[in-house]
Formats: sequence, structure tokens, C-alpha cells
Amino acid sequence: MMNYPSLNELVQKAGCRYMLVTAVANRARQLQDHPEKLGMNKPVSMAVDELYHDKLILNAPKEN
Repeated sequence: MMNYPSLNELVQKAGCRYMLVTAVANRARQLQDHPEKLGMNKPVSMAVDELYHDKLILNAPKEN
């Protein structure tokens, strides 16, 4: 069974796994606070979908 989108595709969009996990988790928490935006979707699924379709923009931390 294959996952869609694949983890490799998501990591490429996020830059690294850490950024992927933290961005999706933060967005899922935001969506949980507004259930009217979710419809029948689960918060994490919707956050992953937003990232995959470039609706979720990640800001990389600045290096010192």
C-alpha cells in the first residue's frame, strides 16, 4: 500500500523531516481550533494536503 503523497515528496517540499513534522503539527492544531474549515477531513490530513498543494508556506529559520 502506497501513501499519497509520498513522504519523500513532502520532505522535498519542507526541506527536512523536522520542518515537515513541525509545520504539519502546527497547522493541524490551527485547523483543530476551526472545525468549520475541516469538513469531514482530519486536521493532519488536511495540513498534509495543504503542504502538498503549496497552500501551506514554510518559513525556514534564519541562520546566525
